Amino acid sequence: MFTTTGSRGLYKAPLSKSLLLVLNGLTVMLTLLPQYQDLFVYHLQAITQEHQVWRLLCARLVCLDIKDSFCSSLLIYNFRIFERRFGTRKFASFLFGTWCLSALMDFLLAEAFQFLFYYEVEELPSGLLAPVFSLFVPFYLSIPRMPVTQVLGRIHITNKSLVYIVGLQLLTSSPFMWLLALSGLVNESVVYICVCQGSQPTSETPLGMGATLDVQRQQRMELLDQQLLLAEYNEARTNARQQPQSGLLQWTRLFPSLRHRGQNRVPVQPRPQPQAHQSTQPPFLDNSPVAEEQVARLVEMGFSRIDALEALRASNNDINMATNFLLQH
Repeated sequence: MFTTTGSRGLYKAPLSKSLLLVLNGLTVMLTLLPQYQDLFVYHLQAITQEHQVWRLLCARLVCLDIKDSFCSSLLIYNFRIFERRFGTRKFASFLFGTWCLSALMDFLLAEAFQFLFYYEVEELPSGLLAPVFSLFVPFYLSIPRMPVTQVLGRIHITNKSLVYIVGLQLLTSSPFMWLLALSGLVNESVVYICVCQGSQPTSETPLGMGATLDVQRQQRMELLDQQLLLAEYNEARTNARQQPQSGLLQWTRLFPSLRHRGQNRVPVQPRPQPQAHQSTQPPFLDNSPVAEEQVARLVEMGFSRIDALEALRASNNDINMATNFLLQH
C-alpha cells in the first residue's frame, strides 16, 4: 500500500489478515456498546493494586479509539511484508514475545516517569500498539529507502515516508502514546540486534554449507530481493535526472505500480534473426531457455510475461521459487 517492497493484498499473510479483521471488529462492537468499554481500559492501578491481570489481555489488544485502530491497521497492513519474508509462525512468535516484554516495560517506564517528574500515570492507550511500534525497527533497518518524488525540489519523498507519517499520527494521538512507542522500540531493538542479526549467515560461511534446501532458497530469494531493490533505486535516480521537476509534486510517480515493473523500462530493439530460425522467446533470454508452459502458468496467475520470464530465469526455471518471488514483490 505504501511501499514498493510487497504485492497488494494479504496473500500469504494470514496472521495480519486475522489481526485486522478481529481487532477492528471488536473496536466497532465496543463503539456500538459503550457500556463494555470499561473492561478494555488499560488501567495500571487496577492491574497492580486490584490484581486485575485480565486487563493486560483485553486492554493491550483492542483499541478503544477509532483513530488509533485505523492508524494501527494501516501499519499492520504495511508490515505484512515481514510475515511473508519470515513466515507466519516466526512472525507470530515475534509479536507474542514483543507483546509480553513490552507489558513489563510499560510498568517500568511508568514508574520511571513518576520517579523523575512526580506524576503518576494511571491509564495508557489501549490496543496492540507496542508491538506495532516495535516493527518500525526492522522496517527502518531492513527495508531500503528509494526516492519517489520531491517537494519544492529539495524535500525528498521516499517509499517509506507515508509509513512514518502514519506512525507519527499514531504517536501524537494520545498524551502517553510515546510511552508505548518507547516500550516497543526498546524491546525490538534488543531482540533484533541480539537474535535476528546473530542468525544471519556471515560472509565467511559459503552458501549451502550445512544448510537445508529451504534455507538455501530463502537466502537466494533475499539476494534477488536486494538486487531488485537496487535496480529499482538506480532506475528511479536515472529517471529523476532525465525528467525535470514540474510543479510541486509529481503525482504520476507518487504511487508507482507494484507489479508491472517492466512498463517503465526503455524498450529494447530485438536483434535481427534469419527467417528460418524464428523463436518465440525474447532475444535476451536465448542463453537461458525458459519453458513456455511455466511462463503460461505464471501469466494465468496474473503476472506479466516480462516479470514471469525474469523470475524463471533468475530461479533456474524453478516454478515454485519464481512464484514466491513474484508474490513477494
